[in-house]
Amino acid sequence: MIIHNLVPDRSFAAGIVLAEGVRIAAPAPGLGSLIDGLVARRAGEDFPPAPVKDAIRALLKRGGFKPSGRNKPASEYLAQAAREGRFPRINNLVDVNNLLSLESGLPVSLLDQRAFAGEAWLRCGRPGEEYVFNNAGQKIDLEGLLCVCGGADGADGIPLGNAVKDSMAAKLKDDTDAVIGVIYASVDCAPGRELAALVERFGGLLKEFGGAVDVQTQVLQLG
Repeated sequence: MIIHNLVPDRSFAAGIVLAEGVRIAAPAPGLGSLIDGLVARRAGEDFPPAPVKDAIRALLKRGGFKPSGRNKPASEYLAQAAREGRFPRINNLVDVNNLLSLESGLPVSLLDQRAFAGEAWLRCGRPGEEYVFNNAGQKIDLEGLLCVCGGADGADGIPLGNAVKDSMAAKLKDDTDAVIGVIYASVDCAPGRELAALVERFGGLLKEFGGAVDVQTQVLQLG
């Protein structure tokens, strides 16, 4: 898959994982233990720490999006869920995604490669762009929000995921066998500066707990 970064912001960096041969399954005991231990630690912490939280919110605000309330970054939602004893357990692949987010404090997407038709673009949403993000048919207004886009509609695709809520169109299905993972990061915080290591860990977790047999990783940023 070819990935294009069209975000004109030197503080933005994206960690990309392309993994093939994955399979949806119940979480292995080892993954459950990792999650249980981390959730127990985060339950008593103010997480993400202020430098990470502030850097990610500032990044998302630059395009004009307001990352607060119901539109707060997914990483903040997961941390709150850990504190409130309702951290989600979905399946092995989604749980790997959520574990990495709760480790780093960064928002992460994990999407079905089939929705991208072999090419992806990182860009801000345009006026009028939106998508459905849950089974109830609710939509999120994407104007100004950093998005990962794909499909064949236009030169730079249609939005399929972002740091707040991913689209139903690209969410993992029971027969998903290839995924694209995106870590949304800012180089103005420590996890953003350590993105290469985080993206390698993402790939390793997908191999260990997701069955991935072919994993490629890269970090994208300006300059």
